[in-house]
Amino acid sequence: MSQGLRATEVDLGGLVTVLASHLYSTPLVALRELVQNGHDSITRRRLEDPERRSGGRITVRGDTVRGTVSVEDDGAGLTEPEIHAYLATVGTGYTRLLREVTGSDELIGAFGLGFLSAFAVADEVTVTTTSHREPGRGHRYRSVGGEQYSVEPVPARTTGTLVELRLKAEHARIADEEVLRDVLTRYCVLLPVAVHLGDEPEPLNAVPVPWRADPVPEDLHTARMGFAARFGRRFEPLAAFPAAPRGDSDATGLLWVQDGATYGSSDNRDLAVYLRGMLLCEDARDLLPRWAGFIGGVVESTRLTPTASREDLQRDDHYRAVQSALADAIVDGLYETARLHPAAWRRILARHGQELLGAALCDDRLFTLLADDVPVPTSQGDLTAGALRAAGGGTLHIALGSSGGFEEMLYRAMQLPIARGDRYAVLPFLRRYGQLRGCRVVELGSEDGNRALFRDAGRPLAADETAWLSAALADDGEQLTPARFAPAELPLVLVPDREAELKQRIEDDRADARIPGAALRLARAFTARTDGTVTARLYLNLDSPAVRHLLDAYRDGHPGTSTAAGLLRSMKVIMTAASGESRGDLTAALAGLGDAVAALTATGTATATATGTGTATTTGNNLGDATV
Repeated sequence: MSQGLRATEVDLGGLVTVLASHLYSTPLVALRELVQNGHDSITRRRLEDPERRSGGRITVRGDTVRGTVSVEDDGAGLTEPEIHAYLATVGTGYTRLLREVTGSDELIGAFGLGFLSAFAVADEVTVTTTSHREPGRGHRYRSVGGEQYSVEPVPARTTGTLVELRLKAEHARIADEEVLRDVLTRYCVLLPVAVHLGDEPEPLNAVPVPWRADPVPEDLHTARMGFAARFGRRFEPLAAFPAAPRGDSDATGLLWVQDGATYGSSDNRDLAVYLRGMLLCEDARDLLPRWAGFIGGVVESTRLTPTASREDLQRDDHYRAVQSALADAIVDGLYETARLHPAAWRRILARHGQELLGAALCDDRLFTLLADDVPVPTSQGDLTAGALRAAGGGTLHIALGSSGGFEEMLYRAMQLPIARGDRYAVLPFLRRYGQLRGCRVVELGSEDGNRALFRDAGRPLAADETAWLSAALADDGEQLTPARFAPAELPLVLVPDREAELKQRIEDDRADARIPGAALRLARAFTARTDGTVTARLYLNLDSPAVRHLLDAYRDGHPGTSTAAGLLRSMKVIMTAASGESRGDLTAALAGLGDAVAALTATGTATATATGTGTATTTGNNLGDATV
């Protein structure tokens, strides 16, 4: 048998508790909601009262002795039926109805919930009001806890409303004047109605707003920088530029570059959003591009849709339109800064060069702007890509290993700067730059990069020579590769296999815990082409006089050959230790160096005694001519 429909019952006490105490992130929101109600009351009076088309005032007072806060406006006021219908009914608001009737974008309220926030901070709430429709009658609403209320007639007051909160003990600090000043200045700076603290004659929101100024300030740049300096909460602004309506976005305001060091994953995005003049969200960073970790700003809109708590925004079409518009505004602003304010642009490049490398990869227009200006970290300090290219004779040289690796040691010997490819965004930026400018890119540590730097030796060595050199110079995991490279004075270079290094890292049991699964699968697919048995390549420079003489000595069966080879082996170990990529036993290498010197000097002394000349016949680096 059908049971029929039944009405849903509501636990009013539980609902009030949830809405008043858990809807908002901070009890201070109660101040915002009450000031907002005062603003809407003033706007309503302008819409309904032909004699009141402008003006209006909101006054906030705190009394630490009595533990109270009051918010007073000279707006439309309420009749007794309106108190019952709107003030005391959850989810019903006259503001929403009035907006639907008039189409006014000035009204802020939407959900009929804001008044409940008062019970988050107050034990008792009293509202004394006189409507502009009944200027001779006054009414007083009183409620303890929000579940029950009373309304009684009182003598008429000046048209408008006075809301008084008797604060809970844990929220008594809200009555402090400085707390009120701080909160109201932040919430109400763009509100078009004057908001006063107590009897202070100057409104708290009497702040010049550059994008609203009429006429436009003579020095608009200075006005923008002044606003940014006042509202940049953590960092000094380096440059400021406008956000203007475009496309489907109505957002307008000001964005600025912050003087706060950023690097790669740092996210200092700082955006405040105001809806019809009232602060809605202090941390709306997701409206800014992810690459813009150095941007702060204030924007306002009438079309963004708030959540019920009015502390966040709904991710709808208007939200996405504002996101797109702000990304365009940042790019345009950086262009204008580079063109009109070169000193500020230089500071931006110096402070945010690392993050701008990544930003350039996210936006083609930014890449065009930054390609020749943004600094790239190299072994010789920060250089632009153009300077790096010029120093490399038209080639960009990039180290894939960490700072201090063999690449840096090699390029010091070659007297060339090398870009630090291990730094954030450097490698993909320079790859793209190379494509854009049509220049060669050499990535040290990769197979292609090594092949470009270490030229093929030409005629191969005999099998026995290669075997002997491998045994004499290479350690386990090192593959001896005869080659030719500059400078000729450098006899050998040990080059770690960066792909083998990556394979070892990701095959580590702990990699599963620290690398996301998808990324781990991709990395393992990439490293599957190497078995990891060759961990480094020992490039032997056949253009080196020392190597040539060593080979001649081996071919001639010279007795000093093993000593000379020991010197080069010790040199290899010492060089890798100095480059920060230690391989082999450094102590043993140093001992071997000492043994070789002792052997060579003993040989020289014996020869000098035998010939009676008093001079060793060992000369320079001609190891093949050493007399033993």
